Amino acid sequence: MPIATVNPATGETLRTFEALGADEIEERIARAARTFREYRTTDFATRAALLTGAADLLDKERDEIARVMTVEMGKTLAAAKAEAAKCAKAMRWYAARAERLLADEHPDEADVADSGAHRAYVRYRPLGVVLAVMPWNFPLWQVVRFAAPALMAGNVGLLKHASNVPQTALYLGDLFHRAGFPEGCFQTLLVGSDAIERVLRDPRVAAATLTGSEGAGRAVASVAGAEIKPTVLELGGSDPFVVMPSARDELDHAVHTAVTARVQNNGQSCIAAKRFIVHEEVYQAFADAFGRAMSALNVGDPLDDATDIGPLATEQGRADLEELVEDAVARGARVLCGGRRPPARGAGWFYEPTVLTGVTEEVRIHREEAFGPVATLYRVPDLDAAVALANDTPFGLSSNVWTRDAAEQGRFVRDLEAGGVYFNGMTASHPALPFGGVKNSGYGRELSAQGIRAFCNATTVWYGR
Repeated sequence: MPIATVNPATGETLRTFEALGADEIEERIARAARTFREYRTTDFATRAALLTGAADLLDKERDEIARVMTVEMGKTLAAAKAEAAKCAKAMRWYAARAERLLADEHPDEADVADSGAHRAYVRYRPLGVVLAVMPWNFPLWQVVRFAAPALMAGNVGLLKHASNVPQTALYLGDLFHRAGFPEGCFQTLLVGSDAIERVLRDPRVAAATLTGSEGAGRAVASVAGAEIKPTVLELGGSDPFVVMPSARDELDHAVHTAVTARVQNNGQSCIAAKRFIVHEEVYQAFADAFGRAMSALNVGDPLDDATDIGPLATEQGRADLEELVEDAVARGARVLCGGRRPPARGAGWFYEPTVLTGVTEEVRIHREEAFGPVATLYRVPDLDAAVALANDTPFGLSSNVWTRDAAEQGRFVRDLEAGGVYFNGMTASHPALPFGGVKNSGYGRELSAQGIRAFCNATTVWYGR
């Protein structure tokens, strides 16, 4: 894929960029390694002041960078502004809490008495240069949720961003530089995916984090494994949205949340609810309301405040989504609403909000992630069937469950195979809560204390008597 800004609302190529050459990549890796040797010795107060400065700049420039994101990958302008604000909030969250999250841990003296220690504790020390391979769908947030904790821990970063958001990628490197971080603390590498292996195998690079497709995750993990380097992977998802009869009195709220959970970011989110599993007692009421609400959404120019859903980010992405819908229909699924390109939208990569029913195990969309505004709707007879269907996926990122029954809630917490279980609401990432999945959705956790410790050396310090 060329490194270029292509407006997905029009298909027009606006800017192209040359990939860095081998010498330029070497220069940036060397600079990162040199910077780490000094930056790792800075105190938390210094790092916090720098990160807070970056947050202040981002707040001032929110409207500008939001427009860049919208033009590069098609999210609505309102969503882009909200994403920028969330990033600034996360920066301040880690700036205020990193010292406490990484404080030395002192076990009880009684627990280590038989080790022969006079004193022992655990200290979290930074690993070094971390390669971040990031996707286009949340082009600021995906990066910041790695960068904020990593920089506060004393690491330095190299960013290989998606090739269709180069201006956002360059902005991020420039943002940290203008905030006063030492040169080399956080650098953007405008390179293609073919350069990732070379960078990751470099002995000066200590670890990697990747958010993206399952295939990309397998590729990075295999190289990192060969090099014995730690990784955190956040990959695809096909999250269930379960509705049980005890939520009958708030069905309107559940439907409204379901629509938002499915079409957020134009439906291009790993943690978007994609499979709607509804108990038969409330199925028809939910299906009718859900179909009407999805049909009522306005598809259009993402820079227009009246737009609910903009275009898909790439032409190939729309083609992939169309193939999944066509396969489902060919195998007997029914289109409740949508299922086509909007006829009056012109050259952009738009797709109507779509709901499919009658999806069976043989249908591709039952197993594969639908990255766009397409929902699958299932009817189940009881709790056991709901749990079984929710788990009948190779993914396990998060889950959403609507029930007011405490026993049912306990069962879902115990049995759902996912990195999160959200009751009577929708999955959302927050700095205070660990984020990540199981199965083919990846491993490791971002955000929270677990996220900042992911790229730290948990060092045992032991003093003899």
